[in-house]
Amino acid sequence: MIITPAIQLRDYIRNIPDFPKQGINFKDISPLLANGEAFSKCISELSVHMPDKIDAIVGMEARGFLFGAALAQLTGVGFVPIRKPGKLPAETHTIEYDLEYGIDTLEIHRDALSRGHRVVIVDDLLATGGTASASIQLIEQLGAEVVACLFVIELDFLHGREKLGTTPALSLLHYND
Repeated sequence: MIITPAIQLRDYIRNIPDFPKQGINFKDISPLLANGEAFSKCISELSVHMPDKIDAIVGMEARGFLFGAALAQLTGVGFVPIRKPGKLPAETHTIEYDLEYGIDTLEIHRDALSRGHRVVIVDDLLATGGTASASIQLIEQLGAEVVACLFVIELDFLHGREKLGTTPALSLLHYND
């Protein structure tokens, strides 16, 4: 597919006011996913920022699967899912982490990664950083090293990057509302 340089990814992010609750301006990636050229450009732009010598790309349920799997296919590395509890069939490592409104849980297969593996986390959105931070911890429990986090969108005003510690992070689009 030929990618038109004139495509601006921001044009394919729809703002939905007051969703899922009053005061939140939801950044909807559906138009980006629905447009083949825009989605291809997004994956291509993410691939430019992939570090060298990566063993796997890790994506979190559910939208991280879309971007992570496409990036893994483009770059020729494997894809490892991090899922909600009870979705993975083999033995898992589990982590609970705090959200603004409660606690959530993520799991990864115990044999998904090994000591010395270098991985990149890919997700659609960096907001408060809780999910990405928990994912980093889960990956480190397996002995692997997170060498970078790549996001399509970052909500800068929520300061989620601060929860990533020293892990390098890059976001294609930044929003302050």
